[in-house]
Amino acid sequence: MSPARSHLRHLALITGLCALLVVSALLAVGLGSAVIPPSDTVRYLGAALTGGTISADEVTRYQIVWQIRTPRVLLAALVGAGLGTVGVAVQSLVRNALADPFVLGISSGGAVGAVAVSTTGALAGFGIYATSAGAFAGAMAATVLVFAVAYARTGTTPLRLVLTGVALSFGFQAVTSVLIYLVPGNEATSTLLFWSMGSFGAATWGALPAVAVVVLAGTVALHRFSRTLDAMSLGDEAATAMGIDPARHRHVLFAVTAVMTGAMVAVSGAIGFAGLVVPHVTRMLVGARHARVLVVAPLAGATLMVWVDLLARTVAAPRELPIGVLTALLGVPVFLVLMRRRQYVFGGAA
Repeated sequence: MSPARSHLRHLALITGLCALLVVSALLAVGLGSAVIPPSDTVRYLGAALTGGTISADEVTRYQIVWQIRTPRVLLAALVGAGLGTVGVAVQSLVRNALADPFVLGISSGGAVGAVAVSTTGALAGFGIYATSAGAFAGAMAATVLVFAVAYARTGTTPLRLVLTGVALSFGFQAVTSVLIYLVPGNEATSTLLFWSMGSFGAATWGALPAVAVVVLAGTVALHRFSRTLDAMSLGDEAATAMGIDPARHRHVLFAVTAVMTGAMVAVSGAIGFAGLVVPHVTRMLVGARHARVLVVAPLAGATLMVWVDLLARTVAAPRELPIGVLTALLGVPVFLVLMRRRQYVFGGAA
């Protein structure tokens, strides 16, 4: 395929994904226990953004659209985009097709922080954001611990990071399970267990700005390191031959991905498999060049998470399913199909 044709195909894919994301978001805002037609959904959103007026008998539906569903759908899109982006970066940094924030222990550390705050009442000064603050602090502490344990005199190698992250991830999950088990009261235990598996049920307009800034800034930063990621995905020796210091860049890039993961875990809980599957699907669509992958993966991740969240709150209505359960149910078969495709290898198609 000629470069010009490949470029046009890439632009068409991006345009299509953007359109699909917008349509998906509008449908997700309108669908639920109370179904609101797309025309009314657009009208309510327009009234909220422009200060327009609505009739008195539409106030309840307007509040459902603007106060409840819109921030939830936007949060789902942000987290999905962030998980897809972080998954791409982490897999390239450690050169491991199975790597994602969940495997490296960052998400599990965030879950420990959130559950610890909920069970002990710590960080009460943060008010309603105490659990989110605990999750962020837990994710950052987990990142530091993983690097500290994986560090050796010869440096921090990708293999040591993966093995350390996997081991500590199991440890963090065990701590979370113990804390949940010790919580008095079935309702509190159920709430904590549900949160540890991911949910967008607590989304509010107040929680969106911080995570939006972190995810968008982190995505831009990682995209600026596209060529560095291309080199590091080939191995440390190849990266060094290209004039790149793998150890220094690995520390910087992991810091970026850790902050992004901490921000996402703080508002949505620990969601697995999205950061694992989305990068692989994206590489199959656009190849292994990170300049392209890091544009498509956020759009694909955002669209996927919007639909997963919609399923989570409608499939078993009025009850809500944990997001992590659905991403696993969807991600496992997709990943197995990818593994069985003979022409697929890590980093793209052979």
